[in-house]
Amino acid sequence: MRYSKHREEILNIIKNIDSHPTVEDIYISMREKIPNISLGTVYRNISILYEMGLIKKIPLNNRPDRFDKTLTNHYHMICKKCNQVYDIFSDELNMLNKNISNEVGHNIESSDITFYGICHECNLKEGK
Repeated sequence: MRYSKHREEILNIIKNIDSHPTVEDIYISMREKIPNISLGTVYRNISILYEMGLIKKIPLNNRPDRFDKTLTNHYHMICKKCNQVYDIFSDELNMLNKNISNEVGHNIESSDITFYGICHECNLKEGK
């Protein structure tokens, strides 16, 4: 794969943001640096970065996919109030892969588990 300034900039945006951006979020950030970039160019380059294994894609039901810079095994929680996506790192969940592997005889290397609930910040806003 040959070098691409656009791809490098998209990867930098994803790596330097503390959220899980959508393509639209990335496109808005890219337009600040490269005003004439098209949304199609952003989509194509994000797809290439995903295929290269440099970012993770978080598919969401009836909502735009989100993208993740963290490649190590982890899980996600989506807040039903604010729609933010949060990383969850859990040794217990990581053991789940191993335990299920032992139980069923398959070698499970990773899993994609998404939790849905209300985040800490939204609970605070509601006084919980």
